Amino acid sequence: MADERLIAALDVHTMDDVKRLVTTLGDSVTYYKVGMELFYGVGAQVVTWLREQDKDVFLDLKLHDIPNTAAGGICSLMRLGATMLNVHASGGYTMMKTACDRMHAEAAELGVKCPKLIAVTVLTSINQDDWRDMGLALQIKSAVVRLARLAQKAGLDGVVASAQEASLIREACGKDFLIVTPGIRPAGSDTYDQSRVATPTSALTDGATHLVIGRPIYAADDPKAAAEKIINEMEKVR
Repeated sequence: MADERLIAALDVHTMDDVKRLVTTLGDSVTYYKVGMELFYGVGAQVVTWLREQDKDVFLDLKLHDIPNTAAGGICSLMRLGATMLNVHASGGYTMMKTACDRMHAEAAELGVKCPKLIAVTVLTSINQDDWRDMGLALQIKSAVVRLARLAQKAGLDGVVASAQEASLIREACGKDFLIVTPGIRPAGSDTYDQSRVATPTSALTDGATHLVIGRPIYAADDPKAAAEKIINEMEKVR
């Protein structure tokens, strides 16, 4: 009953933790997010192992550097076989376009399938007060849409954004643009450190293409049952 729109976040610490959770979830989940803490802790083996289990991988390392360095980093990560990679949109148009163009060129040269490349707009932990404290004048929603349009212009496949901005991005960037939304919490769940959250149903209704969900699954007493409950909710929106 897996739903390819669900990306389960592997916000765990060791390969043993990874194997335990992935085995527990079984066929219920086919797509996993690997973030900084796990990747920096165990290295590339986590991506290799997940691919050996026929799982898709969103390698969420949020590259942000000068164009040549970001492009080189993306190409190195591309060779690991991840399904989707990301950069920070705030790195600018030239950084995003350079990374995208280099990745596609290298994938073609190697004869491998090119991963999707998406851009982080504004982190879902940031609220309007945080935003104002950074001296940024635009409203968060306006900034997110501007960054999404910039990412699309640079040739990227989509963005990471709060579900609260999904409908605006969908309107601005069209039906084929990926919108990957973290900060998803089933009704009644704790929001933890996320400020801009949504339920699975509302996020998909507003235009999200993928939902990244961590704690409500891995911290549940029965992770598989929790994942399947979320999937059942997601299936109401197609």
